Amino acid sequence: MMYFVPSWYHGNEYKENEQYFYVRRAVTEFDDSVKQIQMFNRNNIMDYKILNLSYSPNFRHFLHRQSVFHAPYWSCFDAIQEIKRKQVDILSFHDLMWPDHTEFVYTPFCIVAYVNNMKYAEVQFGEDGNMIEVLLFKENTLIRKNIYDDRGFLSSSIVFEKGNPLYKQFLDEKGIWKFYQFFEDGHIEINGENPFYLIENTRFKFDHLSYNSMESLIEEVFSTYLDEMTSTDDIFCLAMHVLHHDMLEKLFEKRKTILSFYQNRLELFDDPELKSLIQNTNYCIVDSKHKISLLEDYAEKKLPIVDITPFDTRADFGISQQLTVQNILVPIDTIEQSKFEELIVLFASYFETNETARVHFFTRNANWDRIDSVLNFTREVLKVNGLDERLARKETNDKAEFDLDGDKKVPIKFFVDQCVDELSISKCIREQRIMVDVTSRPDLYLQISCISSAIPQIVSFNTQYVHDGKNGFIVKEVSEVLNGLKYYLDNITNWNKCMIYSYELGKEYNTTSLIRKWKGVMKQVEQD
Repeated sequence: MMYFVPSWYHGNEYKENEQYFYVRRAVTEFDDSVKQIQMFNRNNIMDYKILNLSYSPNFRHFLHRQSVFHAPYWSCFDAIQEIKRKQVDILSFHDLMWPDHTEFVYTPFCIVAYVNNMKYAEVQFGEDGNMIEVLLFKENTLIRKNIYDDRGFLSSSIVFEKGNPLYKQFLDEKGIWKFYQFFEDGHIEINGENPFYLIENTRFKFDHLSYNSMESLIEEVFSTYLDEMTSTDDIFCLAMHVLHHDMLEKLFEKRKTILSFYQNRLELFDDPELKSLIQNTNYCIVDSKHKISLLEDYAEKKLPIVDITPFDTRADFGISQQLTVQNILVPIDTIEQSKFEELIVLFASYFETNETARVHFFTRNANWDRIDSVLNFTREVLKVNGLDERLARKETNDKAEFDLDGDKKVPIKFFVDQCVDELSISKCIREQRIMVDVTSRPDLYLQISCISSAIPQIVSFNTQYVHDGKNGFIVKEVSEVLNGLKYYLDNITNWNKCMIYSYELGKEYNTTSLIRKWKGVMKQVEQD
């Protein structure tokens, strides 16, 4: 049996990332665990189960968004709260007990309840239209926040005093409180009249009625589950995360483990517990080859490591050939300011020889003013260098029949694509003709997507996903980007050669190849 322990947390808290439907998603939900579970779910590699340590009252909706709704899982907080239900159930705000003469006002964002012309409550909904929270008010001051489980019951309640959170009650299915979490110091108080948690229909008694932190409570319940429900032959794939690696080091010292390092997790922490966890593991998985040496240097020993990208390639050549413009994708989130300025000037000069070229600055930053700030900076650089600022003006929907403003005759050449989730990124990639990435930290998903869409890549770092002169160029200076643009955008033959090479290169990172690597890892771990 393969067990996945993901790091699906809200920052550094043991809770989910569920949010109101009208709030722009600030971080992507996709990570290595999502891809690994998708692969095991779709290809029947071996029996598996998710071990979720996060408080996730809307976990079923999360699984549905990741296309693994029927994935088997165990929830630590379900065990703590003694929740047996598994199926999603519909709970309407009309099913709640409201005071007499409650009036509901429907706004574009939430439903507001008034009693005697005073605001009594706000009903908030998730991305799927499910009720997730009800905020209660007294004299226009927030006094309580009720959080609902997608299986149709009240899961927890936060009590406020003078607008500040005081404590959080966690409830069972019947509405009886199981424990309190106090926000001032984070300590936990267990209900002395019901001091039990549930592991597969067997009740266990908590060792204590008070805990210093949420992690100590989770550790006790998780340890019981591992002892009662798993065997020494089981394999555990642990997603490395700063929040839980200390706990995992204690619980998995004598178990078969695979450690999964994804994106910048290796840079987040440096302590003895992690080093001990790495040295005792059976295998490590990283998302790119250049991290293998970094991990070995960190562990100060040679480790069994393999690079398995969490993103598989799929032949999707996009629609860039059907467009009348040539879009240039330029990631900017980790770019040095001097390089950014140099690129802007370079592109502006290139527009003089290629009128169809357009630059799309790519950012995962979800800040509401991100687009304006990037365009303002671009205009400032253009102005300082004596170039036309109007190339980076903001798009408008003004389509007056008679446009007397002569400035509008200058076409917009600089755009900003603000993409957070992988779906919006894939849509963006399909319209791009080439990618220019001179940032200090490569975006793995973008690189794999460029291979899938057969897009040339001009990058400033050596990577296994860009073969110099084949599916792109590796440049040392920003000035060298211009030659790469001319090579691929001014000559369709060179672009077609890249497309063919990318198609062949993509076979190394398709689903079949990833499954083969995974089976090799599991075979090695089973023999250890």
